[in-house]
Amino acid sequence: MMTPHWRTIALITATGVALAVHTALAVDVRVEFDKKFDFTPVRTWAWNPKGPGDVKMARSSGDDAEAARRRAEPLIVDAVNTEMTRRGLMVATAEPDLTVTYFLLLTTNMTAQTLGQFLPATTAWGIPPFAPATQSLQVMNQGSLVLDLNAKETIVWRGVAQAQIKMDADDKRREALIRESVRDLLERYPARR
Repeated sequence: MMTPHWRTIALITATGVALAVHTALAVDVRVEFDKKFDFTPVRTWAWNPKGPGDVKMARSSGDDAEAARRRAEPLIVDAVNTEMTRRGLMVATAEPDLTVTYFLLLTTNMTAQTLGQFLPATTAWGIPPFAPATQSLQVMNQGSLVLDLNAKETIVWRGVAQAQIKMDADDKRREALIRESVRDLLERYPARR
């Protein structure tokens, strides 16, 4: 039998693990929409007739955007279908009220800090001038999923979800990241009155 002390430690550990898993899927979401557009009568949607979307990659010369599209597009399409239905919008059988287009942007981001970077530009602090040297360097793969909702060829709603991507992540992790991104984006779709 666990004592109250060990139960507390077990609870704190479980909470820490849960937070670590949640932050591993941390997605930064931003949404903008046309405040003049009335979303109230919108009932139907469809994918862009030219194609559901596109993948752009800028990580290395060996990037294969088409392979990434074949891998990610079915997940994005399924997640958007699920979330749009959850929002009460139906797939159009004729002319849709909104058309949806996605863009998946995959790139590499880098941040660096140098010695003395945060010191004032004066020697009054008693620190002799020194040559800057890199003390911290972080290179990460980053991905952005952009969803555009168009009404009659005009973008009326755009959502951008950004996350760091681990290249060695398994397929389940990637699928969870895409589904979470789409869900978080479309939760911010304007509610109908």
